Amino acid sequence: EVQVAESGGGSVQAGGSLRLSCTISGGTVDEVDMGWYRQVPGKPCVLVSTISSDGRAYYVDTVKGRFTISQDNAKKMVHLQMNLLKPEDTAVYYCAAADSLHSPQGDRHGSTCLNWNSYVRNLEVWGQGTMVTVSS
Repeated sequence: EVQVAESGGGSVQAGGSLRLSCTISGGTVDEVDMGWYRQVPGKPCVLVSTISSDGRAYYVDTVKGRFTISQDNAKKMVHLQMNLLKPEDTAVYYCAAADSLHSPQGDRHGSTCLNWNSYVRNLEVWGQGTMVTVSS
């Protein structure tokens, strides 16, 4: 059974950097797509970034040029390097793994990440989430 677990959240001032890490067990990062969702309070769930099993990366427009996703096959980890952080990046970040990750944008089930997680629970494996707080 594939499981994922996040680490690396925390608090930082605007303009700073954080690196989130996700460790996969029961599988390898080169077998599945992995990525990060985030939940900003009161806002819909967003698929922030993904990396495919063959290393292709996706970023939502709001983080392009600031966030970088990478995979470490040997360590079974995926990292999300977040630079030039803004207060609006404050959110709970969830790592996910699946054959293919799905964006909740425009889907009524994507009003929150909890709802989206429940909706895709048979397709995607999620971690418990890690908090990122960016102060101005």
